[in-house]
Formats: sequence, structure tokens, C-alpha cells
Amino acid sequence: MTVFGIIGAGHIGSQLARVFTRLGHEVVIANSRGPETLAGLVAELGPSARAATAAEAAGAAEVAVVTVPLRAIGAIPVEPLAGKIVLDTDNYYVDRDGRIPALDRGEATVSGLLQAHLPQSKVVKAFNHLYAADITTDGSPAGTPNRRALATSSDFPDAVRFVTDLYDAAGFDTVDVSPLSESWRVERGRPAYVVRENRAELEASLARAPRTV
Repeated sequence: MTVFGIIGAGHIGSQLARVFTRLGHEVVIANSRGPETLAGLVAELGPSARAATAAEAAGAAEVAVVTVPLRAIGAIPVEPLAGKIVLDTDNYYVDRDGRIPALDRGEATVSGLLQAHLPQSKVVKAFNHLYAADITTDGSPAGTPNRRALATSSDFPDAVRFVTDLYDAAGFDTVDVSPLSESWRVERGRPAYVVRENRAELEASLARAPRTV
């Protein structure tokens, strides 16, 4: 059993909370509007979940999930996440986040920006390139023909192993596109983004991804 601190309770965060509690984990979840606004979600999730502030979720986490708009990552607590694996689901949306020149020029990656903000954490890309609804509906048991695969990427092998095991438990195969500097291959606008693919298909999509879009 793992305690997941989820910072961000939107479409992705709430779906991950559902998956984690179904798998027998505990969830401490936060949003930008206050714990009281999550009462309905917590009631749905049951006794293994509770609402908190972002700082409380970060502090309680054994493993954290950051699933907030990219423009908001500067508000993610730093010290409570030191030494912890942090799953990053973020994507870059210009109309929401504004222009980020280093991303536009292909000089940085979305997850690399979070890693820079959390220098003592182990950031790992996860659950960023599928529709939120697919997280709870498109998984299947290991060995299922044409099983969907998801990508991950990190500078920390233990973080990749953790996500690989988590993907498998949630019903997905894994393609590792480490190190984190290569995580642009699964960012928005690339061939693998929100496309259902098995492992071989995902590997091919990652290989042909353009550096800038």
C-alpha cells in the first residue's frame, strides 16, 4: 500500500485517485480551491481518501502526483517532496499556459521544468498522453493481445520501475523513453499523444516524433 499525494483534482487527478483507491492505496488529494470543495469526490472514493491542502498532500505523500496547469508548477511545494518520486502528468497548452520560449524552441521539456522546480525530487513522466476517461476504462490484464501501452521517462531508474509496476497494475504496458530530456517525445502534438497504441506501435510513434511542433 502506497500513500499517494495528488496535487490537482481535475480530470486526470480525480481519475488517478479512482484507480489508486481501487488498487488498495491511500490518497490525499488537493486542489486550488480548498479541501472543502472535494467533499463529493472524497465521499465517492471512500475511506482510503481524504482532501487536504497542496502542502498537506505533499507532506503526506510517499509518492506524489503533480497534475496542475503547467503555468502553476511554481506553486508546487518543494521541501515536502524532497527525496520522493513525483509523477508528472502535465502538458503544455499555449492558450492556457502562455508562451514558454524554451519549450517552443525545443530547449526544454515539460517534465524537465518540473524537475528544475523540484531539484531534490525524482520526477517521472506518467499518464500524460491519454484521455482522462481512458485511465479507468482502457486498461486490461497483462498478456492481453493488443494491450495499450503508456510511456514514461525519468532520470531515476527507481522512478521508472515504480511507474512501470503502477501502469501494469492499472492495466497498461510500458515504454521507457528515459532520460527525462527525451520526454518531449510523448508531449502534446507528437504522434503518441492521445492515441491508443500497443507497445510496438508506441515505440514506433516515439521514434518518429519531431522535436518541435
